Amino acid sequence: MTEIANGTDDGPPDEGGLLPLGETPDSWAVWEADCWMSPEPFDGAAVRVPSQPFPLEEEWQWEYDYYDHTRHSSLLHQTYQHGSVLLGTDRPGEYWTLVVTGPQRGRVWWLRDGCAAPYADRPSDQPGGDFLHWVRDWHVGQGWWRAD
Repeated sequence: MTEIANGTDDGPPDEGGLLPLGETPDSWAVWEADCWMSPEPFDGAAVRVPSQPFPLEEEWQWEYDYYDHTRHSSLLHQTYQHGSVLLGTDRPGEYWTLVVTGPQRGRVWWLRDGCAAPYADRPSDQPGGDFLHWVRDWHVGQGWWRAD
């Protein structure tokens, strides 16, 4: 990430660019989730802990799969706070993150209200979804997350 740029405005102009390493977008501390299921609210002011393992290995749609506070509340908070650095945002409540620890290390994930999913720029049986593939798509304004 720092070899490409430690923060840049290059890329789609309506998205605010890549964040400098360790920064959070302005909306991180104030967004209000519609599908935040944990009894403890999201704390955008909490210190992020990239050294702790990123907790997911596959897509999780907690708006459908969250049914046990004891089991899921901690996992939900860790998904947003552990094992990754924030890359940027498309809009409040939708964030791109680069996983830096655990089995998903090097993969880009999309965190949004109700779901977290790994980025994949091609069918799941082919390689892709790493930072280089994501940043190339982001830079030219293309990708599966965009409306055609």
